[in-house]
Amino acid sequence: MNILMALSQLEVTGAEVYGTVLSDELIRRGNRVYIVSDTLTKPTNAPYEKIAFNKRKLIDRITQIKKLLKIIKDKDIQVVHAHSRASSWSCAIACKIAKIPLVTTIHGRQPVHMSRRLIKAFGDYSMSVCENIQEHIIEDLKVKPEKITVLRNMINIKEYKKDSTNIQKKEKIISIIGRLSGPKGDVTYNLLNILHRRQDFKIQVIGGKEIPARFKKFQGNVEFLGYVNNVSEKIKESSLVIGAGRVAVEAILCEVPVLAIGEAESIGVVNVDRVKNALKSNFGDISLNKRALFQWTDVIPEIDKAFALDKNELLSLREYISKEFSIDTIVDEVEKIYQRQIVKKRKYEMPVLMYHRVIKDESEKGVHGTYVTLKQFEEQMNYLKEKGFETVTFKDMLNNRYKQRFDKDKKWIMITFDDGYRDNYENAFPILKKLDFKGIIYILDGLNYNKWDVENPGNPEKSFALMDKKELLEMQNYGIEFGGHTSSHPELAKLTLEKARGEVALSKTNIEKIIGVKLISFAYPYGNLNLDVKNLPEEVGYTFAVATDSGSLTFSDDLFEIRRIGIFPTNNLFNFKRKVSGKYNFIKIKREKSSKNQ
Repeated sequence: MNILMALSQLEVTGAEVYGTVLSDELIRRGNRVYIVSDTLTKPTNAPYEKIAFNKRKLIDRITQIKKLLKIIKDKDIQVVHAHSRASSWSCAIACKIAKIPLVTTIHGRQPVHMSRRLIKAFGDYSMSVCENIQEHIIEDLKVKPEKITVLRNMINIKEYKKDSTNIQKKEKIISIIGRLSGPKGDVTYNLLNILHRRQDFKIQVIGGKEIPARFKKFQGNVEFLGYVNNVSEKIKESSLVIGAGRVAVEAILCEVPVLAIGEAESIGVVNVDRVKNALKSNFGDISLNKRALFQWTDVIPEIDKAFALDKNELLSLREYISKEFSIDTIVDEVEKIYQRQIVKKRKYEMPVLMYHRVIKDESEKGVHGTYVTLKQFEEQMNYLKEKGFETVTFKDMLNNRYKQRFDKDKKWIMITFDDGYRDNYENAFPILKKLDFKGIIYILDGLNYNKWDVENPGNPEKSFALMDKKELLEMQNYGIEFGGHTSSHPELAKLTLEKARGEVALSKTNIEKIIGVKLISFAYPYGNLNLDVKNLPEEVGYTFAVATDSGSLTFSDDLFEIRRIGIFPTNNLFNFKRKVSGKYNFIKIKREKSSKNQ
């Protein structure tokens, strides 16, 4: 994906750290990311271009929008992610003109006034870094609940190794980490007023470009370090960290006690009992109360509690926070949100077609309607060729390459066949070869005809041959991909989990022995699955699994329940064009929801 990250700050902020960490992880995953901002202080692998979002006159806004539109066009930007009110306002207009989605992350409370209610500028979808922000946005600014979710400030946990030592620090060091300006500056000032004369611990303040005049009186007793690049090292040296937001999280990961005091409220020392409540307010930065709530008289008693925390409690806190802030989990979800919004905005998703048999004429059709005629198939494939479709297989989707489906030079389609009938080789294969097309065929092991259908007492089918090893290998050598489809074609959700696992696992092993290639994807027979069954393909080593009429509108939402579009003999060319338009599932899913509600 091509992503534009929009920040706005005049000094380093938590949003900038969030944006640069996210950008670098997205780049590591194969995306192309560009950053625009007033300033950028944190090192990043993303190219940066200055846009002065904090200039808010009309002429400045127009200039910002023009610059954004040029970048969107030149870089083929597919989604914009804004991290502040200033940047999101201009980005919202640029995205509307460019017809691409805007996603926002909300890092703090938003002003509640008439203009903000009228022009929310939260984009197509929002992420809030804590529960209090989410509730505030829904209640005060009337954003629909389905358009906002909580997604925390991701951190690369691997950078914070567990401390296996139990070394006693030579002196007690309290580190107060935060800006010296604005509300955070007021908090730091009040803390220093309480602590600066204490002789039993050393106090250091990390943050702030310059020391404001009112802080000068503390300089004899307090060390002001300003901005430092090695914040985590300073945290590890500390006996206690006082701060909020990302600072508190980093300290917990370093197994250092935290006194959570943000710009909105004081939480107190973070322990196992308080951590969930602390997360709601991002460790004190975001309150639902209109007035700030601080218990300054509790500071010294809470510091004593923090010093008394034992190693086991600090380890328990670390484990809990590691799960909540895991960069892998959070960026997985961010990427899904991007792709979901791109699909919704474009009203287009890569079609994944499902065929079964391809027969010469109606005399070969059998009882069930799971076929198309050779004439229909050739007409359909010719149409795809004429319209510039490129056929791809799941091998092409490996290593996150499915995210490239949004690129302007890509017009991808997937052609799949279930069961591995011999007519796929005899009738479909020559057409695919002629047009230089690829496909995926889901096969069974140990069967040479459609036994599951023939022996169906309720609706028996005629016997049709399945492909043999020689035919499979010839197609594979050309570029046809094969996937697993169990051993006996059962309805997996109706089996015991043990039997279902056997069907999925054994067939994969046996098919790989037959064709000599590792299988990448699996197809659920009849599209029959439940949550337990859906875990099996990944468990046995598949990377993807396809369903039939279930699954999300967006290919990437669940790679183990990818929705397919069935092609049947009743589909004339007009119907086929609708089904491959990329918009078909929008209509189908809407129809499915409507029928459920009736």
